[in-house]
Amino acid sequence: MIIKEVNSIEFDPYYGRYMNKLSPELDIYQGFQIGKNLIVDFFQKIPDNKLEYRYDTGKWSVKEILQHLIDTERIFMYRCFRIAREDKTPLAGFNQDIYIEPSGANDKTMSTLLDEFKIGRENSISLLESLSDRNLQNIGNANGGSMSARAAASVIIGHEIWHVDIIKERYL
Repeated sequence: MIIKEVNSIEFDPYYGRYMNKLSPELDIYQGFQIGKNLIVDFFQKIPDNKLEYRYDTGKWSVKEILQHLIDTERIFMYRCFRIAREDKTPLAGFNQDIYIEPSGANDKTMSTLLDEFKIGRENSISLLESLSDRNLQNIGNANGGSMSARAAASVIIGHEIWHVDIIKERYL
């Protein structure tokens, strides 16, 4: 499934900032595998003294951003799965900010966080491989807006790129 096939009517305009980060020729499956390698490599290279750094009051640390990527992937893959299976039940949004403190991200080692990320990513890849192109085109309702299963998956890749760019600009 090529990402350029994802139509703007398949996701709320809010997610456009993540979708615009993607190469239109990118295959979703390749994007998840490439993204896994890039995220692991990127976070492994961040110096230890930057892992709990915050560029401003109230902003997340680098570890918290990685935990946020992990949590967001879980939620969006759940959305992808439910929508792909033709579940028409409206799916609730989530408040990303309340997830950070109870996650204890800053108490985890980078190795632990990266293992958590890699395991989650392998599960996401397995799920995507189990879905047909037709399943991925199904449209449901997530957070009050229309979303296709393939858009839910694609947002994850763009969301990672978005946050890596922020880390490069404001943390390193």
